[in-house]
Amino acid sequence: MTIRRPSAARTARLLAATAVLGGLLVGTAAPALATAPARPALRAAVEEPAPATVTVTGQGRASSAPDLAILSVGVEATRKTAKEAMAAQSTAAKALLEVLHRQEIADRDIRTDSLSLSPAYTQNADGENKVTGYQAGQSFSVKVRDIDRTGQVIGAVNEATGDSGRINGVVFDVADPSALRAKAREAAYQDAYDKAAQHARLSGHRLGRLVSLSEGESVRPGIGAAPGMPADEPTVPLAPGEIEEQVTVSAVFELL
Repeated sequence: MTIRRPSAARTARLLAATAVLGGLLVGTAAPALATAPARPALRAAVEEPAPATVTVTGQGRASSAPDLAILSVGVEATRKTAKEAMAAQSTAAKALLEVLHRQEIADRDIRTDSLSLSPAYTQNADGENKVTGYQAGQSFSVKVRDIDRTGQVIGAVNEATGDSGRINGVVFDVADPSALRAKAREAAYQDAYDKAAQHARLSGHRLGRLVSLSEGESVRPGIGAAPGMPADEPTVPLAPGEIEEQVTVSAVFELL
């Protein structure tokens, strides 16, 4: 048998045809890969329901004896002319300030609250108002840090200013309310916590973590005052009483 080997030219043509066929196969496979569908996205995690909560309001009170008295005192003078009224008021105000200094009231505890000058009217037989003079006045806020001497200070002011003096009132307070407010705040939070714990127990839950807490405005009701107090004696008897601080809080707790 005679075996015929392919010529070199024929071999070259076969290799070229094989290369072209391979390229065609690769070209047709690329679009298929490009258009292959993407894998489906993972399902979103199922959100857990929000925990139950309870909202409560707590109130707290704290009280203590006052250690500060704030006096409202002043002077007034009425004269025919504005200049004379201001001069008389100025003389009375100087006497008031001098007696306060003799009572060992520091300058930082004396403050002018108001200064006024206004015409004084008199109604005639025809019903018309006529200016018959002028009234000048000045009022002061005075802090007495030794409240046991408050009545003594009032009496001294009245004696020094005479008919020109005015005792408008006295208010008792605490010089530093922060400690009193802290006690009231602690009581308010405890009140809110106890209420929330009771609600949890009644509803068959356990009390969880604190979610939010807010504090309302602090108030101080019932501050002792004596407006328009007469001061006919050298020492005026006073009753300071107690100062009370109130705090309100709003709290939200989780129920487990």
